[in-house]
Amino acid sequence: MEKSVSQLFCERERRTLSPRAFLTENTRGREHPCEPCPNRTDFQRDRDRIIHSKSFRRLVHKTQVFLFPQDEHYRTRMTHTLEVCQIARIIARALMLNEDLTEAIALGHDLGHTPFGHAGEVVMQQCYSPEFTHYRQSLRVVEELENNGRGLNLTWEVRDGIVNHTGDDMASTLEGVIVKFADRIAYINHDIDDACRAGILKISDIPADILKVLGEGHGHRINTMVSAVIEGSAGADTIRMTEEIGDATMRLRRFLFDNVYFNPIAKAEEVKAREMLARLYEYYTRYPQKLPDLYRRNLETEPLGRCVCDYIASMTDRYAIDLYKELFIPSVWRTPEGDN
Repeated sequence: MEKSVSQLFCERERRTLSPRAFLTENTRGREHPCEPCPNRTDFQRDRDRIIHSKSFRRLVHKTQVFLFPQDEHYRTRMTHTLEVCQIARIIARALMLNEDLTEAIALGHDLGHTPFGHAGEVVMQQCYSPEFTHYRQSLRVVEELENNGRGLNLTWEVRDGIVNHTGDDMASTLEGVIVKFADRIAYINHDIDDACRAGILKISDIPADILKVLGEGHGHRINTMVSAVIEGSAGADTIRMTEEIGDATMRLRRFLFDNVYFNPIAKAEEVKAREMLARLYEYYTRYPQKLPDLYRRNLETEPLGRCVCDYIASMTDRYAIDLYKELFIPSVWRTPEGDN
């Protein structure tokens, strides 16, 4: 019997990937088994399910650092995701690990992010639960909320990589750990670029000894960090940066927290965004019948706060603003046409 394309892909993985790579054929599978695709491996199929999801499309209108930017050159959650994916794939390819698994995790890692970036995450922690995090919400999106409540039915390894892409826990595959490093490399560097564009940071503000190690140019720094992960992880049982570059990267990250992420200019509108989301949360907990069908239907099995949180976390910046205006801002009275 002639072999399918997906079977040939799996054979190629066995021949060409590192012994440390996670082979697609070893997946723990999906929660709901389905017929194999003849033309795509399971991880390729996961990638496609993520790309075609509504949650993925909404990332284009979700804040990265600068709230609801009108300048089209600022990063959004979508462009951040694509940069993470590109960096992760370079590292996976260089280490001869499973690029398809890495790509799927990278594309899905931020699907549960709230509107207005981490400001929205803080509001959900205050209003709903201190345990709320965007990475747990990303897992909930792909397991429970997408596809009109049926979820995307992704493989176990992709879901594991998504929920462990940040924080103290590590993914069970090296490919998942790569995404953790790629996420940090991406946001450190593109947030510097956006902060310089916004006029709240100059490259010369960064300590000179950090720039000496990592490089002054945007592309130079990314290449330095990526090369350090490849060099530090070659032949190792884990993913890591070389020590000097890793230390400089963490120092640069701390510098950004002090000078960009908590900068009063960058966060000037954040108080308003938090108040707006808190007001929306209060409204829908008071009037749950106003929730959209999916979240109202989930009230049969989920607590009210959980359903309201799911709805608000799904919103884009633009949608949240428009909804707030609709619910709380009086419409301007217009005289009927033709009436003088």
